[in-house]
Amino acid sequence: MPEGDGVIYNDFKRALLAGEIDLSGDSTGHQIKVALVTGYTPLIDTDIDWGDVSAAELSGTGYTTGGKVLGSKAVTTDTTNDRGKFDAANVTWTGLNAGTPSHAVMYDDTHATNLLIAYWIVTTPTNGGDYTLQWHTDGIILLT
Repeated sequence: MPEGDGVIYNDFKRALLAGEIDLSGDSTGHQIKVALVTGYTPLIDTDIDWGDVSAAELSGTGYTTGGKVLGSKAVTTDTTNDRGKFDAANVTWTGLNAGTPSHAVMYDDTHATNLLIAYWIVTTPTNGGDYTLQWHTDGIILLT
């Protein structure tokens, strides 16, 4: 999990090109979070900020409202494959018992609008144990 490729929200694409987002957080202190939601139907054209999603956020033992901050964020260049890459450490909730999420949603918690970045389908139920979102070995977002 996450299961399959992520989908990037359209307003994030605009914000990235406009220089409003710093995924590494190095120079601007941007805090990137990932949250679990349930019963959410993503609309990449009209969902823009965390407020468009937050009502569907998971709730239960071991889950903190607003999700988890991504650690070890890195933005790198892959000259072998001619692409840019954003990656971060996997995210783990300890002792999570909160039902079955439908999606993991990534957003910029420090952007003026808490801008949505991307989402992934997640269908593994929580069971009171550790719940880990393991990112793809190629990274979270690739620009080719």
